Amino acid sequence: MPVSVLLCLVVAISDGDTLTARCGTPGAYQQVKVRIAAIDAPERKQAFGQKSRQHLAQICFRQRATLHALSHDAYGRTVANVRCGTTDVAAAQVSAGLAWVYTPYADQHPHLAPLQQQARASRKGLWAQPRPLAPWAYRHRHQR
Repeated sequence: MPVSVLLCLVVAISDGDTLTARCGTPGAYQQVKVRIAAIDAPERKQAFGQKSRQHLAQICFRQRATLHALSHDAYGRTVANVRCGTTDVAAAQVSAGLAWVYTPYADQHPHLAPLQQQARASRKGLWAQPRPLAPWAYRHRHQR
């Protein structure tokens, strides 16, 4: 999928790494479910899951967003680099200690790893826990 840029309005926040945006021109809007590229936030029922979702809402809800669509995931969501206003959303979530850098895509987003190291060193957000559980490990443990 070639990279496309969409100008949107964020209309819903699912969790700390997923949002819904209304993109396009008035009268021809399209709802797009977006997975923020290169990060994985705690699940809703996991420690810091709600804080992560609330932080994303503070940054993006009812804000203009620029989506640099990269691909689609297994759930049909658009995977994109997201900016709400001038904020790099992935960087903001990682810096606040409210999302992990998602390792398989980390090399395409080299600015994120140092932010995670800083958050971890200063015990911000989920890094305040003695043994934070990565969302992918949590999902694996709680699969039905």
